[in-house]
Amino acid sequence: MSRFLQTLKENVLVADGAIGTILYSEGIDTCPEAYNITHPKKIEQIHRSYIQAGADVIQTNTYGANFEKLQTFGLEHQVKDITRAAVRIAKKAANENTFILGTVGGFKGVKQNELSLSTILYHTDIQIETLIDEGVDALLFETYYDLNELLQVIRATKKKYDIPVIAQLTASNTNYLQDGTEINEALKQVEAEGADVIGLNCHHGPHHMQQSFTHIELPQHALLSCYPNASLLDFENSSIKYSDNASYFGKIAKSLVKEGVHLIGGCCGTTPEHIHYIKEAVEGLEPINEKKVIPIRRKSNHPSIPVQKDNLTTKVKSGPTVIVELDTPKHLDTTKFFANVTKLDKANVDAITLADNSLATVRVSNIAAASIIKQNYNIEPLVHITCRDRNLIGLQSHLLGLSLLGINEILAITGDPSKVGHLPGATNVYDVNSKGLTELAVRFNQGLNIDGGALKTTTNFNIAGAFNPNVRKMEAAVRRLDKKLDSGMNYFITQPVYTVEKIQEIAEKTAHLDSPFFIGIMPITSYRNAQFLHNEVPGITLPEDVLEQFEAVKDDKQKTKELSLKICRRLVDEVTKHFNGLYLITPFEQVDYSLELATYFKTKTESNQEAII
Repeated sequence: MSRFLQTLKENVLVADGAIGTILYSEGIDTCPEAYNITHPKKIEQIHRSYIQAGADVIQTNTYGANFEKLQTFGLEHQVKDITRAAVRIAKKAANENTFILGTVGGFKGVKQNELSLSTILYHTDIQIETLIDEGVDALLFETYYDLNELLQVIRATKKKYDIPVIAQLTASNTNYLQDGTEINEALKQVEAEGADVIGLNCHHGPHHMQQSFTHIELPQHALLSCYPNASLLDFENSSIKYSDNASYFGKIAKSLVKEGVHLIGGCCGTTPEHIHYIKEAVEGLEPINEKKVIPIRRKSNHPSIPVQKDNLTTKVKSGPTVIVELDTPKHLDTTKFFANVTKLDKANVDAITLADNSLATVRVSNIAAASIIKQNYNIEPLVHITCRDRNLIGLQSHLLGLSLLGINEILAITGDPSKVGHLPGATNVYDVNSKGLTELAVRFNQGLNIDGGALKTTTNFNIAGAFNPNVRKMEAAVRRLDKKLDSGMNYFITQPVYTVEKIQEIAEKTAHLDSPFFIGIMPITSYRNAQFLHNEVPGITLPEDVLEQFEAVKDDKQKTKELSLKICRRLVDEVTKHFNGLYLITPFEQVDYSLELATYFKTKTESNQEAII
């Protein structure tokens, strides 16, 4: 057993607090880890201040010293240099009794991260190898929101290196991880992978951390650690700050010792003053060997919302199904919009799809329109949800509101960037993309929110995904559909297509997928409309011969409409050979196009079925 683990086993040790907090409070406007090279004396001074405050253990300034995070600052090729410098600075500041932990931060947070596990392990190992080569006493894996990521990192590390490992998860809920796993159960898995010290850090202040540890058992083959934040975040004078609660921090430290914690430090917002009060509070305390664990009594998720069996997925699998897109207006005169809804409802169209400020252009809220449709019509609203305009808080609230209204059909889309719209200065959010949004909706269907807490019921979302077949290589686009299906999407709606050959290609390339498709068709209303769609709308390409046909009749509105419907009927004929689903995009509120094509599709499909019989 290493000297560090032996000392920790027999004592309660005090770790240091935040480095970044101090740097940011002094106006740092760049990468904190870069200070290892540009301002080494400053980092050394911070280390010394924590040691003087009573820290037995300090960590290297390497939380974000990996290729992916340093890439943001153009420093990705200095990973080893920054890491080496960090260890050497810590050693220079340490005294003979100070233990040095080599810090490695998690990659995956609450916000979606598309990095593959192999990429994460590769970059993590470079950091670990450098830390070990420089002679740290142990490794500190901290701020891991994703349990599987931490387990894989520990496994790879223990297989390759003989060094103590401290592994700390971060939970946004006091009882559960974001995947719904109980913290106690998650820590058992971390221990089973060989971590020598297991615990929690970040997100919560001391009060909520102490609450979490009341549910955590004493590990059989590891020790417990805890690095709380200084407090919950506050916002003052346009700046993020933490409460000035250093003395209170010390009081909670005593409670953490009673819960079995051997190593207590600080995370975001903590300073040498916090560490001073921890040291003062735990001085002379001995680790406990027994504790009474308070079990978590999770409230069951008995669904109060009836399960929706006849959704669009089941409908389209059993027969011809038509959905029609109808844009909400850009103003508050909704007379024509709801008159069109009435027409589509009477025509027995299966669903109305409502875009979410498509092309980044402001329109009446689709959830408001969907609510009115749900209350006053028989037709089903299918609501698009874009990731562009809402952060993770807003998306969850949006989904909960839709469920409360009984609106279960949703289309998850990443969304056009704001720069394509009429307000190009508007901010893009993109906390998640369409797959991340789908995974969130699936969790809601399981009765869990994003931080692992129970919703006390389940939602019934039937989730559609978008598919753009108008790309140079459809094979790559189809491969992306596999990932979308894995995320939980149930069926797909395509961008509009304008050739029979394209419909045939879609049928051929997606034949292996056991998921329905609604093939998009959008009537063209004029030659100018055709030119605009072809040249300016992302994901839409018109054949040259179609453009030429519309140019030939551009001065005759009636012939233009006849041509448009003729082309669309030919496309519908091909759709009926391969698919049950038709997606009609209503052009410029001219719902008569959609009505005629919807009727034609269902009549044609029924005729085909009768011919087969």
